[in-house]
Amino acid sequence: LIRKLADAAAIRPGELVLEIGPGTGTLTEELLARGAHVIAAELDQGLAALLRARFVPPAYEAAAFMLIEGDCLRNKHALSEAIVRAVADRPFVLVANLPYDAGTPAMTVLLADFPLCRGLFVTIQYEVAQRLAARAGTREFGAISVLAQTTSTIEIIAKAPPGCFWPQPGVHSALVAIRRRAEPLCESPGPFSRWCQRLLEKRRKQLGAVLERNTAWPAGIDPIMRAETLTIDQLIALWRIAGEQLPERA
Repeated sequence: LIRKLADAAAIRPGELVLEIGPGTGTLTEELLARGAHVIAAELDQGLAALLRARFVPPAYEAAAFMLIEGDCLRNKHALSEAIVRAVADRPFVLVANLPYDAGTPAMTVLLADFPLCRGLFVTIQYEVAQRLAARAGTREFGAISVLAQTTSTIEIIAKAPPGCFWPQPGVHSALVAIRRRAEPLCESPGPFSRWCQRLLEKRRKQLGAVLERNTAWPAGIDPIMRAETLTIDQLIALWRIAGEQLPERA
């Protein structure tokens, strides 16, 4: 499964790879073997010490591995300052077995605010993978679905049972390839996704009750429709007209 994830990422020698939650370094070893330069962010002090002892010269080039010890997130809307400094406006790719609690926030930030991240190749909870690929009108469809599909194409590479991990989680996981589009479907994916987040918090309310009823509604959309039924193209059209109107939080 690790090889499948690295194959999907199509790592090039010398490419900068961000790995969040490297654990004992099994995926890190595979990335380094393919010539990647890895920035690894690990929260656990014991695992960080293990990684620091494992990936050292002469077995590994000093320039090929950088360890950031601490939380990958400054808050749920921003990566840590250490990671931001490390990538420093350089092209990179995320390849990671993402920690469950940090997965969705980290992916959201990277997709919305880091256009130089060419893709996210990750192991995540299967239900999160379903949300990324969800279609309008389904229960799983939400802001992360809109952001992921606006900026990228989504491929579920494989499903991983709990037995693939230690300690075993109580849920299935999925290996997912999120490949950034050459051009996003809308011109400002970050602001658009944050607006959609607010709108979809009231997904079952009529649009006219959430936005101003005198809005110049796009063709095919009227105020009695609900946000949860809109396609991504319809959400983009509505945002372009009503993006200055921020729905009140539920």
